Amino acid sequence: MESKIIIKTSELTKTYTDVAVPVHAVNHVNLEITQGEFTAIIGPSGSGKTTLLNLIGGLDKPTSGEIWVDDVKINELSDNELIDFRLYNIGFVFQAYNLIPVLSAMENVEFIMLLQNKPKAERQKRALQLLQEVGLADRVNNKPTELSGGQQQRVAVARALASKPKFILADEPTANLDSHSTANLLDIMERLNKEENSTFVFSTHDQRVIERARRVITLEDGKIVSDVQQN
Repeated sequence: MESKIIIKTSELTKTYTDVAVPVHAVNHVNLEITQGEFTAIIGPSGSGKTTLLNLIGGLDKPTSGEIWVDDVKINELSDNELIDFRLYNIGFVFQAYNLIPVLSAMENVEFIMLLQNKPKAERQKRALQLLQEVGLADRVNNKPTELSGGQQQRVAVARALASKPKFILADEPTANLDSHSTANLLDIMERLNKEENSTFVFSTHDQRVIERARRVITLEDGKIVSDVQQN
């Protein structure tokens, strides 16, 4: 059975004009990502990796071009429509974790489902299941300050998966982690990718992530210069 295309961009461009010389951070990018991919977007600093992820995730709006997510043209949605769309369709894992400091690990994972008005019992069951899957069943009541960087990032992955999004965008997810935590995190994401058919798209400089990816897209000056299937 042919895999479903869940992300598609057409001539996607983001230009910053509030500088002396306009910068084409993303420059006429045409891209398709199918359900279940485990893809790394790589390139030097300033190549457009984070900007491309922010555009795909509806966190930023393009200067021109189109972005389709599961047959919805998200660049035509209003700000409020985009907020709702992200809430139900896209999971985010940020380099800085972005956990809510006053909430426990369990409450952080539940938070997205709370915004979706899911019943309490359903929220707690899903949050506990995900925290078990990322190896934190014994840390459900700990706040972020009581967790290591690797543990916080695993909570962030559980939170990103909580709403069963169509795909997860991870911006430099291993940047602040040591080798052991990175390997552990990648093992978890690979397993979730295979078992739940969760789609992961990373931006990364990390060779350890690149080696695990099954597709590697290289950006330079906002353009795709290489797109390679591996493994």
